[in-house]
Amino acid sequence: MSVKNKKTRGRNVNRTELAEINGVSMPTVDDWVSRGCPVVQRGGRGRAWVFNTAEVRSWRDDDIRAQTSHTENASKDELLLRKLAAETEQAELDLAKAKEQVVPVEQYERALTKAFGEVRAGLRNVLPQRAARRLMGESDETRFKDVLREEVDHVLEALADRDLVEETDIALADDEGEGADGE
Repeated sequence: MSVKNKKTRGRNVNRTELAEINGVSMPTVDDWVSRGCPVVQRGGRGRAWVFNTAEVRSWRDDDIRAQTSHTENASKDELLLRKLAAETEQAELDLAKAKEQVVPVEQYERALTKAFGEVRAGLRNVLPQRAARRLMGESDETRFKDVLREEVDHVLEALADRDLVEETDIALADDEGEGADGE
């Protein structure tokens, strides 16, 4: 059984159409051409640029892969410099951890969750009680809005004066993590 090579043919388009199809500007298409984008016919005096959409798509896929890998056209010296930079960055991170200047993201997230819980509780519990007393029987919309703004500000100021995230919250989260690992 022979398998035929089915090559997508695409369609031939001009420069403007290519830009529209890909959702890019004309200068971007010009940049692509300078970087090696395939061209069916180069434009010039009375001649339109012609591109095959399938060929351009294939080239773009390769180009995107090359840009994200950053190693395709790198020299040995550039790769060694990148490796040295990565090792240096890792050493600096390890040092910052040893000096307790950084915390794992999970611990910080737990501390922030606690802080946002405090904010939520303040807005849901304190605000309605205080605002309800002040707004009983109020019918003026402007006065209603002013009182609500004042009460929201009051709750937020009270929360701002408190340490919502303390070092102990992060340390407790660290101890919990160690306990879970040790069991």
